[in-house]
Amino acid sequence: MLLIPAIDLKDGQCVRLKQGDMNVSTTFGADPVAVARRWLDAGGRRLHLVDLNGAFAGKPVNEPAIKGILAEVGRDIPVQLGGGIRDLATIERYLNMGLHYVIIGTAAVKDPAFLRAACAAFPGHIIVGLDAKDGKVATDGWSKLTDHDVVDMGRAFEDDGVESIIYTDIGRDGMLTGINVDATVKLAQAVRIPVIASGGLSNLADIEALCAVEKEGVEGVICGRAIYTGDLDFAAGQKRADELNGRA
Repeated sequence: MLLIPAIDLKDGQCVRLKQGDMNVSTTFGADPVAVARRWLDAGGRRLHLVDLNGAFAGKPVNEPAIKGILAEVGRDIPVQLGGGIRDLATIERYLNMGLHYVIIGTAAVKDPAFLRAACAAFPGHIIVGLDAKDGKVATDGWSKLTDHDVVDMGRAFEDDGVESIIYTDIGRDGMLTGINVDATVKLAQAVRIPVIASGGLSNLADIEALCAVEKEGVEGVICGRAIYTGDLDFAAGQKRADELNGRA
């Protein structure tokens, strides 16, 4: 089980939202590069970046901060990024910067042909972000709820050739109410590609619960507010996951 620290970028700073609401944000670092270094030093094996402004604007906004993080990290560990990625030129630019994975969310739902083109042009580098509430997919920075079923969309994206799926329960994101393990497992069982859990991670018990279902295809979890508030010690969480997975 891979624990992936999240660095959510708003106006050049590291913040956390509650349920995706841009008006309800808490700043946890004015220097995203320093935040990235903190998680690397704590043993992070992958970083998860989100351009929050970009997700709402439909185009990259926090690119200077992203460049700084990539320069700090180098190519030592993979970095994945979502938010405002709507065309192949943006994907190519980010990959050339040193990004390893690009996360496509809204564009994958609204423009399936774009997702297929991205998977064909950049095989192995495309992750789909499936953000949902009550089993239905949300788009546009979580501001719009669709009638699309999560499992149906996951199967379609798998057929398009995506590397993996990040499943976020937006009703739990930033709320420290616990991962929606059942919904995550339901999706993982329906597809053959790996699923990464996201939304609501609160403590070590969540890590243990996810490790128990790793064999179902849940390969990792995005760690957000809990590791910033101290509710979850990131290094201790990864150590526990490694123990449960026989890697320690």
